Amino acid sequence: MESYSFRPFLSSFLILLSISLTNSIPIQEAFNHCVTLHSQTPNEFPSAVYTPNNASYTSILESTAQNLRYLLPSLPKPEFIFTPFHDSQVQAAVICAKQLGIHMRVRSGGHDYEGLSYVSFIEKPFMILDLVKLREINVDIAQNTAWIQAGATVGEVYYRIAEKSAVHGFPAGLCTTLGIGGHITGGAYGSMMRKYGLGADNVLDARIVDANGRILDREAMGEDLFWAIRGGGGGSFGVILWWKIKLVPVPETVTVFTVTKSLEQGANKILYRWQEVAPSIDENLFIRVLIQTANGSVPGRRTVTTSYNALFLGSADTLLQVMKQSFPELGLTRKDCVETSWIKSVLYIAGFPSGTAPEVLLQAKSTSKAYFKAKSDFIRQVIPENSLNSLWKIFLQEDGPLMIWNPYGGMMGRIPESATPFPHRQGTLYKIQYVTGWLDGEKSMARHMNWIRRFYYFMAPYASKYPREAYVNYRDLDIGMNHQNTTSFSKASVWGFKYFKNNFLRLVQVKTKVDPSNFFRHEQSIPPFHTKRW
Repeated sequence: MESYSFRPFLSSFLILLSISLTNSIPIQEAFNHCVTLHSQTPNEFPSAVYTPNNASYTSILESTAQNLRYLLPSLPKPEFIFTPFHDSQVQAAVICAKQLGIHMRVRSGGHDYEGLSYVSFIEKPFMILDLVKLREINVDIAQNTAWIQAGATVGEVYYRIAEKSAVHGFPAGLCTTLGIGGHITGGAYGSMMRKYGLGADNVLDARIVDANGRILDREAMGEDLFWAIRGGGGGSFGVILWWKIKLVPVPETVTVFTVTKSLEQGANKILYRWQEVAPSIDENLFIRVLIQTANGSVPGRRTVTTSYNALFLGSADTLLQVMKQSFPELGLTRKDCVETSWIKSVLYIAGFPSGTAPEVLLQAKSTSKAYFKAKSDFIRQVIPENSLNSLWKIFLQEDGPLMIWNPYGGMMGRIPESATPFPHRQGTLYKIQYVTGWLDGEKSMARHMNWIRRFYYFMAPYASKYPREAYVNYRDLDIGMNHQNTTSFSKASVWGFKYFKNNFLRLVQVKTKVDPSNFFRHEQSIPPFHTKRW
């Protein structure tokens, strides 16, 4: 038994020794040898590695990457991409990357706003561990649970739940192509958050590969690490393999609507009133506001439109009663309301055309990509009506700006700030996502980036303070980042407290305990204490 255990170690040691002495083995070949030794499924391994010499390399790299800004030719590219078929291959990849000194980026869905799951600015060479082939979903309606692999998309999870039951759901994202692995690590909010909280609030167990290459469940990892991975951001504590989620009840009939008001139609007064109402209205009702520009009633002049996009967990008649009592200013009518099933409401909120079959959720890939930059704010005080007028002047200076205002309150205000690393709870009225997008690459990038930074600066007086909070799943490198060979608690605190408030301190403590050598790292990863060099 001892000689059997020693053989893989000896083989790995000889590979490392050979590399250090001759420096002649390509890094991906050394990785191949090492993973083959450590994986339980070595025969499947060769088809899972893509180098720039492979015809499929570019298509695999770009397949799930959402922000074209991070696919520009001038930006760093991975030495190779590894797409494991099995949990043991993920385990082997971590062991071998650590042994060989290969910097690793982990990708489940490619929606990282700053491309940190597939680009490294801080060190080379690097590899991508892409979980795209790990997308099994096992729904257990009798137990109201599901085990889901990290490479599955939110849409696939929703579909598989609805396939088994019309009265079960899960309170995660509105975008259906999000990878569930990374999505939950940042919190995972959606249209049922006011009723049931975040996706991370409804996780019962997990399986993770830690920095030592061990596969751990909740019992084995302990409550501190289990706490950290449910909202502490991806890429800091390990590789998520599986989540065990708690399913939530949904009615057979839900109601959705979208009502749009322009400035000429009194949008200012309605939006001001929405700020007062949306966080305190019936928690079965989620009304977000999509704010964009459009052609105005006067030729050649643009205006601002506010679209109230909503899900109500109940019938249209009950919804109309709620709106009449709490938000009559919107003028909602029965004609505006669409009664549907929960799974079809997912399609509606995600923006699919009317009549789209739920099977589209199994396609699991975004059909539209763009160059974009985003930022976020949490609002704790109502923005005065006259200040909204000033806001539109700057908003209209951009070609295609977008703001999404998401209401809080309900369950979000009842869960303590320290329950998970996600701290934006009681007292938060709503969250704002700011986005600007463009299609001509680097040509106009500076102009768009400058605009969103100016707009974010303008919004400072209305945002939360000390710290000015931000959402970790809307990564923003403008607020601070680690640099090559120089990560520290003091530098990371600049952005860490914005994302996590005082929970950042506990996250650093957990990181120090489970990954003191800082193997899992990126531009905004949680640092261990006392680590100044990697």
